[in-house]
Amino acid sequence: MATLEVVTPDASRLLAPNPGPMTLDGTNTWVLRAPSDDRAVVIDPGPIEDGHVDEVAKLGPIAAIVLTHGHFDHGECAPQLHEMTGAPVIARDPALCIAADPIPDSPGLSSLAGLEWLTVLTPGHSSDSVSFVLESDRALLTGDTVLGRGTAVIAHPDGNLGDYLDSLQRLRDLAGGDIEVVLPGHGPVLHQPIEVLDYYLAHRAERLDQVRAALAAGDTDEDEVVRRVYADVDESLWDYAKLSVRAQLDYLRDHDG
Repeated sequence: MATLEVVTPDASRLLAPNPGPMTLDGTNTWVLRAPSDDRAVVIDPGPIEDGHVDEVAKLGPIAAIVLTHGHFDHGECAPQLHEMTGAPVIARDPALCIAADPIPDSPGLSSLAGLEWLTVLTPGHSSDSVSFVLESDRALLTGDTVLGRGTAVIAHPDGNLGDYLDSLQRLRDLAGGDIEVVLPGHGPVLHQPIEVLDYYLAHRAERLDQVRAALAAGDTDEDEVVRRVYADVDESLWDYAKLSVRAQLDYLRDHDG
């Protein structure tokens, strides 16, 4: 079983046992706890896999279960954890909430269990993606919007590249203030948030240029674009790459005419 790893004064990580090509080392379940309160806020309790939910429940008492988005590797066990602990489940998508209101259109600051955090809407990877700024630690929790290794997939059709680029810029603007560390949904912690977000923005611009070039070269569908643009990516990941290519093609149709 994974052990709880203290990462910042108020944030610890429990790694879920679901490693894979898209989940990297596994889902990072973030456990936030202020020194002044014995209750925890759990961000992304993860999948129902190999007793992970039991390990999370042992970290209680839990004041709230919060989801960065609704993909199963982040929130599959949230209903079970709610049954075990009584903690409400808070998410952007109302269908995922239990005993709580959904995250509103203008979320702002929240206070719970001695913690204060800023909720930021960051759609793009998925339509319901949100990120959180833990102000006490100058930490940014990004879910799948920014990963600790590699780059995120735009989960078309729910994901949208235009929204994603706006979200990255929003996080880049935040990082230019007091953000010192990124706590991602998968992969290692990142200690240079501005450089990371600049890279993400540059990478997306480069990919769009590559897709434009592929279309100009005569590629006519997503399979042809993937073969050309993602030739350096393991072929086992091409089905995931197709999701991003579909999002890129939609973006270019909307913006390039």
